[in-house]
Amino acid sequence: MGGKKQDKWGLDTLCVHTGEGTDTDTKAIRRPIHMANSFELSTDIEELLKVFSWDHLDKFQYTREHSATPRHLEERLAVLEESEDCVFTASGMGAVSAVLFTLLNSGDHIVASELCYTGTQKLFGFHLPRFDINVSLVDASNIDAVKKALRRETKIVYIETPANPLVSICDIKTIAGLAHEVGATLVVDSTWSGLITQPCINLGADVVIHSTTKYLNGHGDALGGAVMGSKKFLADVREYGVVHLGACASPFNAWLTMRGLVTLPLRMKKHSDNAMKVAQFLESHEKIERVRYPGLPSHPQHDLAKTQMTSFSGMLNFSLGAELMENFDFIKRLRLIKHAVSLGHDQSLIYYLPTAFFFEDMVVFDDRQKQKYTEIMGDGVFRFSVGIEDSDDIIEDLAQALDRVPG
Repeated sequence: MGGKKQDKWGLDTLCVHTGEGTDTDTKAIRRPIHMANSFELSTDIEELLKVFSWDHLDKFQYTREHSATPRHLEERLAVLEESEDCVFTASGMGAVSAVLFTLLNSGDHIVASELCYTGTQKLFGFHLPRFDINVSLVDASNIDAVKKALRRETKIVYIETPANPLVSICDIKTIAGLAHEVGATLVVDSTWSGLITQPCINLGADVVIHSTTKYLNGHGDALGGAVMGSKKFLADVREYGVVHLGACASPFNAWLTMRGLVTLPLRMKKHSDNAMKVAQFLESHEKIERVRYPGLPSHPQHDLAKTQMTSFSGMLNFSLGAELMENFDFIKRLRLIKHAVSLGHDQSLIYYLPTAFFFEDMVVFDDRQKQKYTEIMGDGVFRFSVGIEDSDDIIEDLAQALDRVPG
C-alpha cells in the first residue's frame, strides 16, 4: 500500500489495517515481530541486485539497512501522513539528525525555529557550525522574521509546530511558500500534533518528522523517530542517515509503535478533549497566572491553529506566579499526575521548567530573546502533557493541589 489514503477507507480503519496482513506461515491475523539481524540471500543475481536496491523495500538483507517489522510501520505512517514514503529511526533525534545531515553541506544556510526541542536546538547551536553550516534562529511564529532571515543560499527552513516548550504555532502553508521561493526545503517537526491532527504534507511541507516515542507509540514504552517525504529523498535518508550514521531502529520498538498506532485516533481525541477541559479549568482558576493552549482563544496563534489543525492535541503550559519552591511543593501534592519528562503517554505527565533553566538549556539565546521569553514565561512554566484518564479526575487532582498554593 502506498502513501496515499485509500478512497474507501477512513482514518480509523487505516490506523488498524495499513501495514498489517495475515502471517503466511501460521495464518495469524497479526504480522509477527521479525527480530533477525540477517536474512537469507538469493543466489539469483537479479534477485540479489533487488535486495541491495532501495527501490525494492520488500527485500531485506540486514536490519541496520531495514527489516520487515519497521517496514510495516513505515507503510502505515506514510499513509497516515499522506507522504510517498517513510523511514523509521531509533529515536526522534535520530530522525532530525538523519534529515539535517542528508540535506546539508559545508557552506549551506538553514533558517530554524528558535523554539524547538532542546536536543534539536543544540544540534543547531553546537554541531552544525562545526561543519561550517550557517544557522539563523528566528521566532518562526513571526512570518516577517522568517522572511527576513531567508537567503539565496538557504537550503532548509526548519520549524516545529506546536513548538516545545511553549506550544507556539507556526504557519506551515505560508512558510512553505517562502521556503520554496528561494529553493529551500521545508522541514516540519510535527511531534506535538500527534500526526493526525495536522496534515503537514498537504499544507506544503516537504519533509515531516515525528518522535514516535510520544503520541504515535502512546504508551511510553518504545523509542523511535519517523521521517516522511518523497521516495527519492527518503532513499538518501535511509542510506546516509540510518546506514551511515547508525540511527537504525529496533524491530521490537517498531512493533510496539505499530500496536500504539491502532488506537491513535481514539487517543488523540481523548488527549485533545481532556486538554481543552483542563485548560479552561486552569484559565478560570484564581491561583493560575497564565495558560497557553492552542485551543483557547487567549492563545496568540489560536486563529492559525484552527485553520491548520483538526484538534489541538494534549500539550499545554501554565504558571502559578508563585515562589520557586512552591512550584515544586505543588507537584508534590499531585496524586494522579506524574512528575516526569516526555509527553504523549497515556498517563498525565507534568514538568516544571524554571525560566533560568530554560535559558541555560537554550544556550544560543541572546539578551533580546531572553527578555522576550521572560515576558512570556515569567519565572517559569509547567509543561503539562494531558493524558487519557477521566478529565474530572485530572481536574480534581489539579484542584486539590492548587487549593494549598498561597493566595
